[in-house]
Amino acid sequence: MNMDYRQSGVDIDAGNDVVRRIKGLAKATATRGVLSDLGSFGGLFHLGAANLTDPVLVASADGVGTKLRVAFMSGIHGTVGMDLVNHCVNDILVQGAQPLFFLDYLATGRLDPDVAVQIVEGLARACRENGCALLGGETAEMPGFYADGEYDVAGFIVGAVERAKVIDGHGIAAGDVLVGVPSSGLHTNGYSLARSIVFDRLKLSVDARVPELGTTVAEALLAPHRSYLPLVQPLLAAPRATIKGMAHITGGGITDNLPRVLPEGAEAVVHLAAWEVPRIFQWLQRSGSVPREDMLRTFNMGIGLILVVSPGDVDAVLAALRDAGEGRAVRIGEIAQGQPHVRYV
Repeated sequence: MNMDYRQSGVDIDAGNDVVRRIKGLAKATATRGVLSDLGSFGGLFHLGAANLTDPVLVASADGVGTKLRVAFMSGIHGTVGMDLVNHCVNDILVQGAQPLFFLDYLATGRLDPDVAVQIVEGLARACRENGCALLGGETAEMPGFYADGEYDVAGFIVGAVERAKVIDGHGIAAGDVLVGVPSSGLHTNGYSLARSIVFDRLKLSVDARVPELGTTVAEALLAPHRSYLPLVQPLLAAPRATIKGMAHITGGGITDNLPRVLPEGAEAVVHLAAWEVPRIFQWLQRSGSVPREDMLRTFNMGIGLILVVSPGDVDAVLAALRDAGEGRAVRIGEIAQGQPHVRYV
C-alpha cells in the first residue's frame, strides 16, 4: 500500500489553508518599517522606522505555559495569542524599549485550521494594540509529539530604545520608591499550581461558576495578560527620565523578579498591606491551603509591574499613570541599603 505525507499525520493543504487565512490578519498589523509579506522565508523590517539616532535592539522570547491547558479544556483559543504578545511586550518594556515586530511559533500534533486562526487572531489583535508588526512565524505539524487538540505556542519580539535611555536599574539607590501597577489576573504564570487547586482538589469544571469571583473558572483563568505599554509610554517620552528601573512580575512573583533590576547595595522593602490582593488569589490560597511565601513566589498577587522612581518623582508618576487610564497604581514600598533581594513587611 502506498503511503503519503497526509497518511503519516501531516496535512500540507491544511497548513496552506492556515497561511492563506492569516495573511490578512498579519497585514493589518504592518507598520511603516515592514518590507515583506507573510510567507517569505524571512521577515524584513527597516530599522529606520524606529526614528532613533543611536538604537539598541532589545529582544525576548517566551511562551504561555500551562495556561494553554485551560484553553484546551474550554475550547477558548482567542486569548492565548494576546497573552503571548503582551507578555513579550512587557519583557522588553522594562528596559525602555518600544516593540518593533513579533514572530510566533505554533506547534501541534494535528493542525486544526480554525484553532490556529483563533490563536493568530489574538496575536494580531495584541500586535495592533501595541503598535507592533506581526512579521512572520512558523506553524509546525508534529504528529506523535502532541495529543489531538493540543498545541504549544511561543513568541519572539524585537524592540528598540535609544542607547542613552536604556533602563537597567543602575541608578537605583536607598530612598527610591516602589510603585506597583495592578495585574489583570494570573497573567501567564502559576498555572500548574492553580490548575492543581481548581481541577484536582476542588474538582471544578471550566464551566463551573465561582460565586466568590463572579465568573466561571474559564473566565477567571483565561483573563488576558495585560500590556503595560500604553501606561508607561508617556513616562518614557518625558523629557527627563522619571523611571530608574522596572520589573515585570512573572514566574517567581515579586520575590524573584524585583531583584533582577536591583544593583548591589539595594534591598527592596515591600509593604504587603499597601494593596488589596485580588479575590482570585485569595480564593486560590484558601482553597489550596497555600503558604503565603509560596503564593508570593508563584503568582503576581495583583501587581503585574513595579516601577522604581526617585522620591521626588512619585506624585508625577502616579499622576501620569492616572492620566493614561490607571488610577489603581500605588506606592508599595521603598529601596533600602542591603543586598539585592525582597524583604516583605
